[in-house]
Amino acid sequence: MEGLLPDLDVIRKDFPILERTLAGGVPLVYLDSANTSQKPQVVIDTMVDHLERHNANIARAMHQLGAESTEAYEAARDQVARFLNAPSRNEVIFTKNATEALNLLARTIELGPGDNVVITEMEHHSNIVSWQLACERSGAELRWFGLTDDGRLDLSNADQLVDEHTKVVAFTWVSNMLGTINPVAELCARATAVGAYSVVDASQAAPQLPVDVRTTGCDFLVFTGHKVTGPTGIGVLWGREELLNELPPFHGGGEMIETVTMARSTYAKAPHRFEAGTPPIVEAVGLGAAVDYLRHIGLDSIHRHEQAITAYALEGLQSVPGLTVLGPLDAADRGGAISFELDGVHPHDIAQVLDSRGVAVRAGHHCAKPAHARFGVQSSTRMSSYLYTTPAEVDALVEGLHHTRSYFKVGG
Repeated sequence: MEGLLPDLDVIRKDFPILERTLAGGVPLVYLDSANTSQKPQVVIDTMVDHLERHNANIARAMHQLGAESTEAYEAARDQVARFLNAPSRNEVIFTKNATEALNLLARTIELGPGDNVVITEMEHHSNIVSWQLACERSGAELRWFGLTDDGRLDLSNADQLVDEHTKVVAFTWVSNMLGTINPVAELCARATAVGAYSVVDASQAAPQLPVDVRTTGCDFLVFTGHKVTGPTGIGVLWGREELLNELPPFHGGGEMIETVTMARSTYAKAPHRFEAGTPPIVEAVGLGAAVDYLRHIGLDSIHRHEQAITAYALEGLQSVPGLTVLGPLDAADRGGAISFELDGVHPHDIAQVLDSRGVAVRAGHHCAKPAHARFGVQSSTRMSSYLYTTPAEVDALVEGLHHTRSYFKVGG
């Protein structure tokens, strides 16, 4: 199939979990990568090696292990900076996940009555609730872009939504539910034109698209480690260095200070300004190995693979009677997450039947309840591919959905 990674069989061998046989003797077909990606052996080995040979706290211990641990942690910052093509390593802040990174911004960007924050109806709850709370605290107004019937942003009223009182425009690059790829440069340019901050949630983009913060035009960008073949417990906030140094600290504690007296404290510049306390050291080291792994394969190649697999999946899903895909139907306009409904069968039942056949998908609202409400559904089933997904695995999903219809005697 054109577009697939040419060494797909070799890549799959990098991921030991893909060799698993599940209960009932069925092979694992993992189609839940938008939820969390699987981890290559190099990430696993890098983390184990750090724990076995270099484990120590960073920036505190005056001994060899402490120096080695600090070096490995800061090397991971360099690796992420290269992954994002960041102008400075000081612009990379380690958080525990993308949710914490978004909350950091929502807590530290100054808002007040008369200001407004613009988000979208397709956001993950992390990029909705954090700004709802910020507006409740500050008296700012929350606004949002609606969605078209085919799952794209409705930009028809963009000039009314984003105005001279807009302080923040926060949006997802790739929807985790609809798969929609949003016009990131256009939205960031709109924010810049009115003097607002642009905040990009790249949690679904970073795994499958080349992410270059220099060309997006954004002010801040976040993503999470466990979706880019890295570990859980580690996320990234990237921001323009001058903007980060203007923001107040998020947490107070060790390492984020310059000086401390009983009367007052002064604070370090980014990145340490936002990394109070002992950070997720081994998780950062694992993330560094993960993004280097993806860079070695090539994000352009991964994106082409995702488009090819997504196109194949969309075609296969159309063969299932009563199945409706939510979001764009053109693979060129979307990422690898495909949410769908199947008439007469609840998403949880679909997921359970598929699981009995070794096919792992997600069922629920995918932390995107407003987007589901927009299309009049409470929940959906979601398949999501990645660089290790094969056409045969998509075939197993489609066969499983036909079996599900038969199992529940849908359609006579």
